[in-house]
Amino acid sequence: MLDSAPIRRLLFGISPNETSFARRGFPETHHSVRRHLETAAGAFVDGYNAALAKPQAEEIVTTLNNVDAMYSGFAFEGAAMGLALLDLITPWNRGRLQRLINTPEGDAHLYMLHVGAGWAIARIPWARRNFERAMARHHRLYRWLTLDGYGFHQGFFHTRELVVDRSVPRGLSLHAARVFDQGLGRSLWFSQGADVGRIAAAISAFPASRRSDLWSGAGLAATYAGGVEQDSLDAMRDGAAGYETYLAQGAAFAAKARQRAGNTAAHTELACHVFCRMTADEAAAVTDECLENLSADGAEPAYQVWRTKISERFSLAGRSADRTMSEVTTR
Repeated sequence: MLDSAPIRRLLFGISPNETSFARRGFPETHHSVRRHLETAAGAFVDGYNAALAKPQAEEIVTTLNNVDAMYSGFAFEGAAMGLALLDLITPWNRGRLQRLINTPEGDAHLYMLHVGAGWAIARIPWARRNFERAMARHHRLYRWLTLDGYGFHQGFFHTRELVVDRSVPRGLSLHAARVFDQGLGRSLWFSQGADVGRIAAAISAFPASRRSDLWSGAGLAATYAGGVEQDSLDAMRDGAAGYETYLAQGAAFAAKARQRAGNTAAHTELACHVFCRMTADEAAAVTDECLENLSADGAEPAYQVWRTKISERFSLAGRSADRTMSEVTTR
């Protein structure tokens, strides 16, 4: 039987150079930060190309289990993009991504797999033009993460149009556009080289109506990807003045994603301490608690209700912490 893997790689493969800072034209940053972020992006590309080469779930899991735990989520995200793309272009043979989701390892990276599926939709013109229709075949709640992947993809590969010119994506409903902006905010961690001053300046240039979701994504990326020390995280929280609860909501999502995958990291713990004023496990627990008794989609999608509940929990936590500090200082 003819091996179609070389054809798939030829038609759809991504060169590792495509995600380098030099290729993307991202500004210079500290060499250790750049190396870390390029390694994360490289793991994504490796996972993607591995899925194109051998799209069987068991073989993908065997390959990705060899990836350093720090970067394994990125590799699974890339693999999901590859499988979702093959599902989209062969509608008579769908199910590759779902088979990966059905494995224990895929379930552990459930959030990242749905984000990766959004990258695939972004790469197929007809699917991208009808994004919400294309995402409808995924999980009722987690399908909204495909929009996060879409936003990241556009911000990463089309930075000038989406970040500098601040173009608004076409064809998305209000709620879909908000999740898109979460992904776009996440991409800033990479496109701005994890420089919190540049990130704050980029977000402040957007209309006020978009900033909360952008800060949510930036907080998610800072907490999941990491790469900086506490002084930068402190400065990032100061730069997000007025949007701290959205920053915390994104951090909590990141903490839950790493906890579920069993690839916890010291930088995630540190970011949760700064952004959420609690441990990573406690922040992850907030997302679980806010998921309980979540109603089905109504006037507002359940995913957006979930995000709002998490943000509000951190608003209450922040007021409680401020009150406690006030009591201590007045004694």
